Amino acid sequence: MTVETSAAAPEPAVAAAIPAVELRGVGKIFAAGAVTALEDVSLRVAAGEFVSLIGPSGCGKSTLLRIVADLEQPSSGTVVVHGKTARQARLDQEYGIAFQQAGLLDWRTVQENVELPLQLHGVRRAERRSRSAELLEITGLTEFARRFPAELSGGMQQRVAIARALARKPPLLLMDEPFGALDEMTRERMQGELLRIAEETGAAVVFVTHSIPEAVFLSDRVVVMTPRPGRITEVLATGGRDRHSDDEVRSSEEFFTAVAAVRAALHEGHGGAGTPKSAAGRDMR
Repeated sequence: MTVETSAAAPEPAVAAAIPAVELRGVGKIFAAGAVTALEDVSLRVAAGEFVSLIGPSGCGKSTLLRIVADLEQPSSGTVVVHGKTARQARLDQEYGIAFQQAGLLDWRTVQENVELPLQLHGVRRAERRSRSAELLEITGLTEFARRFPAELSGGMQQRVAIARALARKPPLLLMDEPFGALDEMTRERMQGELLRIAEETGAAVVFVTHSIPEAVFLSDRVVVMTPRPGRITEVLATGGRDRHSDDEVRSSEEFFTAVAAVRAALHEGHGGAGTPKSAAGRDMR
């Protein structure tokens, strides 16, 4: 991770690729107009890109993720996922989703939990077994295939949830604070695991977090949001995932500079000063 600052930078160029997510002027109003959760949110996430959403509690990060997933409907604006409407993308299983709680079925083994989406879509048993074996190898869980969730640590349960989200080979992974309940050591280990999985599968990731270091460590770009109504005030490019080792990244001067830049953008946005900047934002490479 190398860090330089400039006034503006273009979004990552992916030749001839359809964006994983494109939001144009998205707004969300709850309670018959009483609460404006999101206002004029525009963002483009490239195929294979890792983007984190960060902001204070109640700023609409999770709501925005749910709108992308078609679990909430926007009050205004448009949402396009891999060139489709959010609804069609959901029907076509264009994304996998993981939440803070793993949400595993206690009565199913690890292998059976991973296979659940495939089973629900009528995939034959032999193909389910082949795909689950592949995912368990990727997530380092092969030897736990016949265990039940209660026999696993919190971090291992999250890995099962991620494997399940990837079962149908989605080109997009939506994650809402999946490591929020983990201790710091497990959380850091899972961050490294997630990066490895994302790189191996080529999936784009939209990741919601409250942790500035987590956002900087994981992301190609960090999207900074204001308190309600949630708006994008700045998008910071971290330099991507060009790294030698996780420990080297976390202890580097460039990492601390990037963390400080995101923290400054959050404080500026929380103060309500200024006009939201374009989705290009600042390049910290």
